[in-house]
Amino acid sequence: MTKKHFLALQVLLLIWFFLDMIGLSVGKHYLVTQSYHEDGIFFLIYLFTVLLFVINDNIGKWLVATCVFLWGIVQFLSHEWYTFFNSGFMGTTAGKIRYFEYSLHWLKMNGRYIPDVYHTILHLLIVLVLISSIFYIKHPKKEK
Repeated sequence: MTKKHFLALQVLLLIWFFLDMIGLSVGKHYLVTQSYHEDGIFFLIYLFTVLLFVINDNIGKWLVATCVFLWGIVQFLSHEWYTFFNSGFMGTTAGKIRYFEYSLHWLKMNGRYIPDVYHTILHLLIVLVLISSIFYIKHPKKEK
């Protein structure tokens, strides 16, 4: 994997995560609420790791991989855990369903939490960046 391709995925994740900083509504529903108070520090941490990767990819690639791995664990515990086990560590399932009631969903099931559109795409991007970071660390290709 080339640095350019790896960076492109990181920037795509950064742009998607930036929507969390500004919020985006669609009619009476929302893709994501403005959450810079809750998630702003995490956005800055990820932005810092991406910038460090641009400046020094020998250190930055490891920081990006570590940051995205930890972020993925937090997201899994905050969302998918509730979907798979119908309970979680961060509040009740009913509370989670109420909190995301007006977000855009792929599908809704009564009494079951299923991550909304924003978080589904966020989680896919996190997994893509994590996989690409592993490829970049193991098989870096020089730009031509």
